[in-house]
Amino acid sequence: MSDIEIRDDRAAGRLEAVAGGEVVGRIEYFVLDAPERALVPVHTIVEPAHEGKGIAGSLATELYAIAGREDSAVAPLCPYVAKWAERHPDQAPPAGAGLLSAAKAWLAAHPGRF
Repeated sequence: MSDIEIRDDRAAGRLEAVAGGEVVGRIEYFVLDAPERALVPVHTIVEPAHEGKGIAGSLATELYAIAGREDSAVAPLCPYVAKWAERHPDQAPPAGAGLLSAAKAWLAAHPGRF
């Protein structure tokens, strides 16, 4: 994993894992402002040739680290990130039901975004 760089392309809503100048994995997300500020991961994708190298876990770790630095919550709608959060409660504070509902409502109101 030392050859992987993780970068946040906030404008595009992607947290990307880059190796050799190529994006090899990403978490697609949006920023929710109400009822509280939250990063909302929707999809985690790792290119098939790079699966099994810990890239998805590194992306999830960095997503929660960014949220912590920004004093934001994380409302995981992505099944992978939700499972990762369950396995890492020390790094991934749970999102409340109201926040998850608001994230789902935002996603439903923006069809085609993801």
